[in-house]
Amino acid sequence: YVISDRLPGCAKGAGKGLSRADFPPRIRKLLWIPDSDTAVEGSGTQDRCRRKEREKMSMTLSQAKEKVEKYGQEHVLKYYEELSQEEKTNLLAQIESADMSILDSCRHQEDLLKRGVITPLASMQLPEIEANREAFTAVGTEAIRAGRVGAVLLAGGMGTRLGSDDPKGVYNVGITRELYIFECLVHNLMDVVRQTGTWLHLFVMTSDKNNDKTVSFLKEHAYFGYKEEYVHFFMQKMAVATDYNGKIYLEGKGKLASSPNGNGGWFISLKDAGLLDLVHREGIQWLNVFAVDNVLQRIADPCFIGATIQKNCVVGAKVVRKVTPDEKVGAVCLEDGRPSIVEYYDMTEELMEAKDENGEPSYNFGVILNYLFSVAELERVLELSLPLHLVEKKIPYLDETGSLVKPEAANGYKYENLVLDMIHQMESCLPFEVVREKEFAPIKNKTGVDSVESARKLLQENGVEL
Repeated sequence: YVISDRLPGCAKGAGKGLSRADFPPRIRKLLWIPDSDTAVEGSGTQDRCRRKEREKMSMTLSQAKEKVEKYGQEHVLKYYEELSQEEKTNLLAQIESADMSILDSCRHQEDLLKRGVITPLASMQLPEIEANREAFTAVGTEAIRAGRVGAVLLAGGMGTRLGSDDPKGVYNVGITRELYIFECLVHNLMDVVRQTGTWLHLFVMTSDKNNDKTVSFLKEHAYFGYKEEYVHFFMQKMAVATDYNGKIYLEGKGKLASSPNGNGGWFISLKDAGLLDLVHREGIQWLNVFAVDNVLQRIADPCFIGATIQKNCVVGAKVVRKVTPDEKVGAVCLEDGRPSIVEYYDMTEELMEAKDENGEPSYNFGVILNYLFSVAELERVLELSLPLHLVEKKIPYLDETGSLVKPEAANGYKYENLVLDMIHQMESCLPFEVVREKEFAPIKNKTGVDSVESARKLLQENGVEL
């Protein structure tokens, strides 16, 4: 075969060539021909992805003016003539990629808050898990050894609430030695690698604000012993940030204020980075999605995987028994008969006081952002829209004089989709109880509840030297 310039990375004018469509899937796999151009970019540095995206952007100034006028955002071009050519290009690219159709939602928040009928969803509790641990673990181990399981680390956040300007994952939780959040998570995943004798593909979601530091940090630390060829980075999409009236803030004269669009966009971002091709090529059927800020997170847990598979569920959710009915964790439930999660701020007195047939609280188990998704089911719901969440935040912005202001209090909205909303799109879900003290040490704050302090205490209780 002579491969033409229609395939990425080939010299132009290579003779009478063939496109990737001319190759059967089996041959494409053998030759490592990706299913799309973006797959070439997916597993390497994100700089190439950024360049490629900018090359795709072709919005002219007149087109930009038309778009911002449509959504009442003309002010974002206020400083356009003061910008360098590169800054102008970048601003036009931002305007082109920005989803401005969501901005009107801040004036219709009552439509965003509508919920269906909430009813209980029973969790698989510890006694049942222990009684079946051997069988569940065997099924999960077989799936891992067959290469059917991958892991997705949601690491797009910053350590702002911890007093750090760096990605949250690079935060040092050690006391007398360095021990980073990323390091804790990799060590936890390595337990499964040793247990099964199998390396799992680890997909790390970063954001535009922390990608370069995250990639360089993990490379500098040799991925804390994880095999580099099994680590793949991709960036989540960004969403504009606005004032309370839906007006986009400028954080620079040539830059729209923006923030990551929430962890609910992880799968579409993974696909857009070309990594879904790798998932298919490697035969990965399950993706274990987990958050960066829980240092006791058990990843690709064979027992959890096996239980989800054996119960014929398309998603599994690790849960812990709540400390109090109003604890700030989302509770698993059914909503209009489908799996769902009711957030703590949506828990009414009626829901908190509800009891099951054993006299236990009906909504007694909270999610810890550790989910096992069927890839086939994720692809089925790929085109469905997720609910939009408006989150009040402190957003740096340019004032009328063009000076940067860093507010002391919340001054606007960030627009997010959440991974928990993906659960409601699924046909079935297995809530799987884990021992709280062994698997739940979230780091949300520097001190107090769910803090660096509390996580350090739990790490020590689990034998981790700090």
